[in-house]
Amino acid sequence: MVQPESLLDLVIDSPCNKHQEQPIEKSIPNKQEKDSKPSILVNIDASYFRICISLSGQALLWKTLSAKTDIPPTFDNLFIKLPSTAFLLIWCLSVAILVCLSILYTMRCIFYFNMVKAEFKHHVGVNYLFAPWISWLLLLQSAPSFIFHNKYSYEYVWWLLIIPVVGLDVKVYGQWFTTEKRFLSMVANPTSQLSVIGNFVGAHAAIKMGWRETGACLFTLGLAHYMVVSITLYQRLSGSNHLPSRLRPVFFQFVATPSMAALAWKSINGSFDIQCKMLFFLSLFLFTSLASRPMLFKKSVKEFSVAWWAFSFPLTFLALASTAYAQQVKSVTAIALAAVLSAISVLVFLFLLVFSTIKIDVLLNNPILKFSSDSV
Repeated sequence: MVQPESLLDLVIDSPCNKHQEQPIEKSIPNKQEKDSKPSILVNIDASYFRICISLSGQALLWKTLSAKTDIPPTFDNLFIKLPSTAFLLIWCLSVAILVCLSILYTMRCIFYFNMVKAEFKHHVGVNYLFAPWISWLLLLQSAPSFIFHNKYSYEYVWWLLIIPVVGLDVKVYGQWFTTEKRFLSMVANPTSQLSVIGNFVGAHAAIKMGWRETGACLFTLGLAHYMVVSITLYQRLSGSNHLPSRLRPVFFQFVATPSMAALAWKSINGSFDIQCKMLFFLSLFLFTSLASRPMLFKKSVKEFSVAWWAFSFPLTFLALASTAYAQQVKSVTAIALAAVLSAISVLVFLFLLVFSTIKIDVLLNNPILKFSSDSV
């Protein structure tokens, strides 16, 4: 009879010990999770600057629509009554957010340099290094007239912004055709078009100073690589690097590139000629193709993230191109098309702005691409 009692004691003691240790085991991971919560500097990578591109592009759109032009009365009456204070508010908001993100990213470069280095070596992350300079160039073009009283102040700022773009061009484009592991056929993805957009935005800003030769140089650089990138993306192999499903909104950058190219060439040539119209029609076709495939973005819109902002600025560039097209053609159809595209752009922008404000914690603590310092 002694043996069963001993067995009974073992059975009783075992659960009690387990029950006593369980709270201790649970408390340790919770403490570790609290201590290991990532800093905002870890989460804020260069892809967050797509928010600034959308804000800056929207400021340029409102400035364009609010400006008086020699277009028909119907178009003029439709957009000239837009309050100029709205443009000023959007521009000031764009500057404030861009300054804040620039400061945060500068601190990230100082305290988490290895993560920035890993971002630079990533086939998607490297393309977003163009985003802050694109944002500043767009703000430069849309700046209110009282900001730059002196022509030379505009030139100095333009040079400060375009030098990093050209430096990144030399690095990225050079790798595409000289480095075996970085061939464009291996790393091409829709975000590769950001480097091209940077050249077109720089060309568009250069013409405002009357520098047609400089603008033509940047436009040529962008156009040559746009053709290469677009062809590569159309025929990319199944074994090449794919985007995460949550990053699929960046497919709308197919719309942004030809739209920005049309605007850049218009500024160089002085009119929205046949070449600009061809680029605009291409952009319109690509927008229709993507809009007719909503299931492509089903997974990416299930959970809110910064990638949603990739819907905004391509629509803004398309609206800007449609406005320039309507000013040139001066037909009722072109005016209606510009009105519809501008309205869609503004509505998408407002939705993202309000939703991002509500979901600010999710936005800042839910990065899509994670760059580890150990990966360098």
